[in-house]
Amino acid sequence: MTTTPATTPATSPGRTERVGSSEAAVVDVRDVRRTFGSTVALDGVSLTVEPGQLVGLLGPNGAGKTTLLSLLSGLRRPDSGTVRIFGGDPRDPASRASLGTTPQETGLPEPLRVSEVVDLVSRHFPDPMPAGELLERFGLGDLTRRQTGSLSGGQKRRLAVALALVGRPQLVLLDEPTTGLDVEARHELWTALRSFHSDGATVLVTSHYLEEIEALAERVVVVGQGRILADDSLSRVLATVARRKVLVRLPDPAAAQALSTALPTVSDPASEGDRFAFLAADADELVRHLVRTDTPFSDLEVRGASLEEAFITLTKESR
Repeated sequence: MTTTPATTPATSPGRTERVGSSEAAVVDVRDVRRTFGSTVALDGVSLTVEPGQLVGLLGPNGAGKTTLLSLLSGLRRPDSGTVRIFGGDPRDPASRASLGTTPQETGLPEPLRVSEVVDLVSRHFPDPMPAGELLERFGLGDLTRRQTGSLSGGQKRRLAVALALVGRPQLVLLDEPTTGLDVEARHELWTALRSFHSDGATVLVTSHYLEEIEALAERVVVVGQGRILADDSLSRVLATVARRKVLVRLPDPAAAQALSTALPTVSDPASEGDRFAFLAADADELVRHLVRTDTPFSDLEVRGASLEEAFITLTKESR
């Protein structure tokens, strides 16, 4: 959580300098390695985030996302490499003065009312966001007198994110912020985060909800097996993968497997309804192969790869 409002305007989407020193960088991670016993959580990770960016960290469980956020929030230290926020060591309380964070699991004092919890946290900051404005932003305005112990899981999650922003932080770290929320509540939280980010705050958000990254992030960092697999704007991450999704009805699974075996740039087949789905670097080549080999097919559909499909492809290619 934090003390002062951000004053740096948001940067425009697009490619930025990812690695190297930057006096203006809010986050500067260089060649960081972190292990837990024999498990390598981060393996030579470097990441630079400039003021005002909204960065989505995408990756499966065990990819290293939560470990990276724990280093940035000062909860852990790297085995090697350096981690800096606002130019200082995040383990130094002074460096965390403008930091807001919501971990995956957040404990709230159950006997206290929502308004009392907000008031308690607000008193730590010289210029907190007004409680009424904060709670309305997160759809909690009618719950001020409810004890936090009686809130639903989704309501507790929204309150936890709201508390991370009460001090008007310049940097916000959100680890799976919409876990436990229904669709409507997730969209409400997205709107609140966009509004907060538009004031100039820097935001790093992790999520398993791929549409959440697409809805929020200007820049996507794909993390897998403790390494950064891709780091760019959303559109460029998809372009880097350069895959098309091909759906087609084939005679049997053997014909589908033979197709992926014959074409190295085509993924193994997956069943989707009564059709087989492939990810192909060259969809035209796939169709030409079907025609050339006289393979019976029908109901052909070719479309762009989604973020999920791009992520799966990047993860597989890194192995």
